[in-house]
Amino acid sequence: MERTLFLNGTIAEESWFDDDVTPQLFKEELMNGDGNITVWINSPGGDCVAAAQIYNMLMDYPHDVTVKIDGIAASAASVIAMAGTTVLMSPVSMMMIHNPATIAFGDHSEMQKAIEMLDSVKDSIINAYEIKTGLSRAKLSHLMDSETWMDANKAVELGFADGTLHREDTVADLECPTVSMLYSTTAVVNSLMDKIAAKCKTSTKKQEEIEPQGRSVDSLMERLNLIKF
Repeated sequence: MERTLFLNGTIAEESWFDDDVTPQLFKEELMNGDGNITVWINSPGGDCVAAAQIYNMLMDYPHDVTVKIDGIAASAASVIAMAGTTVLMSPVSMMMIHNPATIAFGDHSEMQKAIEMLDSVKDSIINAYEIKTGLSRAKLSHLMDSETWMDANKAVELGFADGTLHREDTVADLECPTVSMLYSTTAVVNSLMDKIAAKCKTSTKKQEEIEPQGRSVDSLMERLNLIKF
């Protein structure tokens, strides 16, 4: 009998108010039965290490795992989604991928350690995306750098999802919209800044001398001399 699990909320190592998804809580639900499972995801992401643990649980699960995204699978939640044997997205859902982030304190050596750690974490995340999508690591790195938002169609197009959710009684030959959307926060911000800079730009060229308008004094004097009696 197929079971259904729900991954809703922030992903964390520990839950202080029982409103987060932790590896331990998810493991208890996952191991509380057998057979194929469906995992519904609606999460803004959270802790990368906790997400990696849940990802590994699903990858190691001996039966089919169908992931269905009904709201959002952002950041670390998108990594978990990659563990699905089949990944389906609602036509109104979104997926977001970006670079990992952390908080660091200390001198330049500590800052360098934090940078190297983030680079390693990014590589591990790319591993999950690469296995699922088949995209190059350079392409995936660029999408993460840009903080990329994808609708269902774009996620399917890029390989992050296998299809979209639909009603079982949908007519088979009904044409579905093929418009896809890829939104980059970085690209939008850069475009906006370029437009603002263009509007605020001041000209460095010297103002051209204004050419005199009308007739000169000499030409007027000549005219007066001609009409003298």
